[in-house]
This record gives sequence, C-alpha cells and structure tokens, in this order.
Amino acid sequence: MTRKRLIGFISVIQSVLCLAHLFLYEAWTFSPTEGAVPGVLWIKLVLGFLSVSFIAASLLAFRYTNAALRVFYRASAVWLGMLTFLFVGAVFSWIIFGVAQLTGLDVNFHRTVEVLFAAAVVTGLYGVFNASWTRITRATVRLANLPAAWRGRRAALISDLHLGHVRNGSFLRRMVAKILKEEPDAIFIAGDLYDGTAIDARRAAEPLSKLVAPHGVYFVAGNHEQFGDDSKYLHAIEAAGVRVLSNEKVEADGLQIVGVSYRQATQNGHFASVLRSIRLDQERASILLTHAPDNPEIAEAAGVSLQLSGHTHLGQFVPWSWMARRIYRQFVYGLSRIGKMQVFTSSGAGTWGPPLRLGSNPEIVVLQFE
Repeated sequence: MTRKRLIGFISVIQSVLCLAHLFLYEAWTFSPTEGAVPGVLWIKLVLGFLSVSFIAASLLAFRYTNAALRVFYRASAVWLGMLTFLFVGAVFSWIIFGVAQLTGLDVNFHRTVEVLFAAAVVTGLYGVFNASWTRITRATVRLANLPAAWRGRRAALISDLHLGHVRNGSFLRRMVAKILKEEPDAIFIAGDLYDGTAIDARRAAEPLSKLVAPHGVYFVAGNHEQFGDDSKYLHAIEAAGVRVLSNEKVEADGLQIVGVSYRQATQNGHFASVLRSIRLDQERASILLTHAPDNPEIAEAAGVSLQLSGHTHLGQFVPWSWMARRIYRQFVYGLSRIGKMQVFTSSGAGTWGPPLRLGSNPEIVVLQFE
C-alpha cells in the first residue's frame, strides 16, 4: 500500500470513528420533548479523545514499544470493541423510539438508552473475559491414503496469536504449556504469530524453544508477518527451533507437509504455480499449512488432502462474525470439504484490534488422524 493510499485509508477509518462517537453522543443527549439537549462539556471532550485514541495508539504502536504505550493501546483497543456494542445499542434505542412514536406508546427514551448502553458495556466486558479463555477444540480427520504410521496420531494447530502490545511472551508461554500437555505428534502454527507492531521479535518468540513434537513443529507466515519485510520475524522463529516452511514440502514419516506463506497463497496464479513446483504426490496424503482459507479450490486442484488455516478469527465478535461468514462461507471456521480436499480453519488463539470475543472462542485445535 502506497503512502498516499495509506493516509486515505486512515482518514476514512478515522472519519467513521468520529461519526460513530457523534451518533452515541446524539443518542445520549437527545430528548423527545426538548430536542437536542446541550451535553456536558466533559462528555464532549472524552468522546472526542476516545474517537481518535485507537488510530493514535496504532500509529504509535507500529514504531514504539514501552509500558505506557502498551497500556494506552490496550485501553483504546478495548474501547473500540465497546464502541461496536454501544453503537448497536444506540441503533436499537432509535428503533424502539420510532416504534413507540408510531404506536403511541409512552417510552422514556433516555431510560431506554441507559439500559441498552449498560447491556452493551456488560456484553463488552464478557467479550474481554471470553477472549482470555483459550479452549482445546478436538476433531477427527479421516484422510485417504494416510500412511499407516499416522493412523491414530495427533497434531496441534494454533494460529493468530498476534503477539504485540496486547499479548506477549507470557501469553505464548501459556499456549506452549497447553499444547505440550496434549502431547501431539506434530505441531502446526498457521501464521500471525506476531501482530506486526513494534516488538522484540526474538525475545517474544523464545517460548517456542520449549515447543517440541516427535514429527516436527512447523510455521508459515501470515499477513501480519508480511506487512513489510518478514525476515526479522522468520529469523526469530527459526532461532527458537521451529521449522519455517516457505513455499516448500517436507516429509514426516511418509506424510507430505507443505507450507505456503500468505503473500504467495493469496495470488491465484502464483499460488497455483507454487503448488505445481512443490510436486505433490497425489497418491499419498498431504497437509497444506497456509494462513488464510482464501483459495481452497486451487489447493484442491493441486491434490492436497487437508488444508490447515486460521486468519478469519470467526469474525472475533458479532456483528463482524456475520460479515466473516459472508466472506469465507463454509470455510470461515471448523472442518469443511471442497471436492476431495478437507479444510480446517481455526478461529485463532489471540485477537487483533479489540481484545474481545463474542460468538467465537480462542482455541488450540487438536486433530486426530484416521
């Protein structure tokens, strides 16, 4: 993205955020009998600050990292999630008011706003709690031509940890401990280990050195590693002892394991070309590790048996989860099929932006092969 386009994109997002905060203010101060009631000055100032907080925190986070900035970024990110629920609450308050006006019902508009805003805050707080509660999701995958040695074996899949200003090495250590407790035969990390913000990449990746499995630990780059030069991230992951798969195939006890990074997998012609160059044996089972379930039809045409991905976060929280389902359809989450190939998309272990989850759960996936 060019500098001009980036500035334009940021300007659009900031304008939307300002309008959303103005909408909240109007809902809070509106009176059916008196019209718009002048609000308290401090409310205007607070909402004005909050409207620019996330963009400001994000711009700073891409260049700097310190304790104060991490607190500021987390607070602004939580508020961004709260804003979504408050906005929905404001919309419903106007709907209720409109229905009441049409039907002649006597409804206290401001009390309605208070109740809906309170419900929005409670919902947001639950979302923050839910985002910190990582589940183990178990699934059985039956693959044709699976090597006899792999029957009954298990693999762990984790994606989208987004280490940065919200989550860091302590979070990764907890994830490593959870994975090791499952004693998987192989471990797959499907990208977005990092958030893309300023971070000591090598130090953040150190807990991965404890992550071991009999048949290997594998990583592919996601879009957040590839915002720019991904070398510092990939070198840090390799230094921790994890095998980074960059458009290549490895053999693990007769099972073909392929890794294609996000940048290559999202370009249709290039993705097909990469898979052709890898020369999969279509008579044997194979696993493709790629960050996003964007082009599963290309992987299926190349003869892949199982694709493992993340990226979607299952929308992370409503109403964005509805949008994610429209974009990724049956591939948005869980085990699905296209032709002869199966796809498992994880909702991820971390979060991006607002550290909230509602309608999706953070997870580590344990797959058993049959």
